[in-house]
Amino acid sequence: MAKKEEEKIMTVEEKLRALYELQTVDSKIDELRILAGELPQEVKDMSDEIEGLKTRLSNIENGIKECETGISDHRVRIENANAAISRYKEQQNNVRNNREYDNLTKEIEYQELDIEASQRKISKFKAELEERQADKAKTVTDIEDRTVDLNQKRNELDSILSETKEQTEKLMLRAADLEKHIEDRLVTPFHRIRKNAH
Repeated sequence: MAKKEEEKIMTVEEKLRALYELQTVDSKIDELRILAGELPQEVKDMSDEIEGLKTRLSNIENGIKECETGISDHRVRIENANAAISRYKEQQNNVRNNREYDNLTKEIEYQELDIEASQRKISKFKAELEERQADKAKTVTDIEDRTVDLNQKRNELDSILSETKEQTEKLMLRAADLEKHIEDRLVTPFHRIRKNAH
């Protein structure tokens, strides 16, 4: 009943001023929500980017292991070929005919070609290994930089949320107080128009 009496007492100018003030308060609330609304998305995007970099780092590390395994496999292959060459040379000293000697010579040549091929592959793996290690170092640096940025954004978001929470609550209380003094037939269309205006 007190609201009805206040409604009758308020002039059109006072009603318009109250609506204007309500609009101002609601706009400030929207600004606070927008300010906090962009940071969570930025934090999420940065977190996703860091996860992507960690996945990339894992793939690079797997590639490094493959290169190291390839190098060690070809070194073993070279050792085996050298051992085979030594055996074949000893067998050449004990051959009985030219055919056996020629076969052993061909085997020695084959083993020497195998050694050359393994050495080329080792060189290729070493070059790839250096490239991957440089890529790993860059990725680790990127992860560290992004993590620092992410922590700064998270701290900023936390401070804004704590700051805006208090302000938002005060503004919402002020808006509710203003709505008490304005007629319901004006408040309802006001909220409908604001909702559609966004």
